[in-house]
Amino acid sequence: MSGTGDPVGAGVAGTALVPGGVRAVVLDLDGVLVDSLAVARAAFTLAYREVVGDGVVPVDEYCRHPGRYLPEVLRLMGLPAAMVEPFVRESNRLAHLVTPVPGVPELLGELRGRGIGLAVATGRSGERARLVLDRVGLLPLLDHVVGADEVPRPKPAPDIVRRALELLDVPPGRALMVGDAPADLVSARRAGVVAVAALWGESDAETLRAAGPDVTLTRVGELAALCLGG
Repeated sequence: MSGTGDPVGAGVAGTALVPGGVRAVVLDLDGVLVDSLAVARAAFTLAYREVVGDGVVPVDEYCRHPGRYLPEVLRLMGLPAAMVEPFVRESNRLAHLVTPVPGVPELLGELRGRGIGLAVATGRSGERARLVLDRVGLLPLLDHVVGADEVPRPKPAPDIVRRALELLDVPPGRALMVGDAPADLVSARRAGVVAVAALWGESDAETLRAAGPDVTLTRVGELAALCLGG
């Protein structure tokens, strides 16, 4: 794994990074598979107002921690853990506003049809992740969903990626991890998996490239080329 963050080009196959070919893809959820940022910002704002009260809501600072488990983000920000309950409540209330990233359903169908195992490894709880994936129609296209509350340590620890690969029964050397946050890429590297940066997600390109991905993708459809060639 190079860590150069070089973009993938047309016709580049996963064998360039994964000797023997890609057998599994582990994907982050928010920003990579679904567009949920507006809902997350609204839920954080409500939770802050409900628990902390008046004042400037540090929602932009919250958004600088994509991919991480909410209780961990609150701890890092010095905010009350009591914000979790109203955040989840409001997120669930607004879940109908979350939509799949364009091209994702077709991508997942193509990869699964070619025998590639698919798992989500997310900073959400497993229950919340499965709820939103079911609502947007993506859950049947995935083999497994692993939430941050279902492993000993959330991202950037490698636990969640390792658990996803264990469920898929695929070794790290035959897998990719696709994420839109530095925490995703660090988790992938620590798990021994090729770290793929999704530039269509919630982090800016400069931040993701600075995190040292093995490869960067600018569009959803490029993942099929990376895995399958063509």
